[in-house]
Amino acid sequence: MKAEKLLITKDSSSNIESPLLLSPEIYQDSRGFFFESWNQAKWTKIFLNYGYEVPKFVQDNHSCSLQGVLRGLHYQRSPNAQGKLIRCVVGEIFDVAVDLRQKSPHFGEWVGVFLNSENHKQLWVPNGFAHGFLTISKIAEVLYKTTSFWNPQYEQSIHWNDKDISIKWPLQKIHNNQPSLSSKDNGALNLSQIPEDYLF
Repeated sequence: MKAEKLLITKDSSSNIESPLLLSPEIYQDSRGFFFESWNQAKWTKIFLNYGYEVPKFVQDNHSCSLQGVLRGLHYQRSPNAQGKLIRCVVGEIFDVAVDLRQKSPHFGEWVGVFLNSENHKQLWVPNGFAHGFLTISKIAEVLYKTTSFWNPQYEQSIHWNDKDISIKWPLQKIHNNQPSLSSKDNGALNLSQIPEDYLF
């Protein structure tokens, strides 16, 4: 397993906890492939190497989305904040994490990566980040582990197209360049409208 720290800025000296892009060691032959999507011992070593707290997962989720579906930007505020480990097992998504930690030098900044069923990469999104993704392929199935149970009482959304965050969604890759949103996501607030005690 290889891990790459996704720096929100080009400041390589930053030691603040950031999302990690994880690439598994894949064993492939004429029959198919095999890889470890989670190994407690190996992942503990990776997280400790970066000085991160080792996550303890309590829930697995599985979503299926059609092309153009955009889910997010979602997070759970304290005391039910969630870290998420995301992978795409069918199709392709553009996966995004936005820093919501008010004391972070990268507050309001974002990172985005393509996750798909060919590269098998996984994105670790720590507590304190909002998460969302855009479905690029005709259909995409996404699996993710969370460090806290889903709790709608603490659930919060930020508008996907908040100009202050300015995520460069690859809309040119989907039909009509317009994402499909749930009513909840379409009515989400901008970051500037979120109360401070709803952030981190």
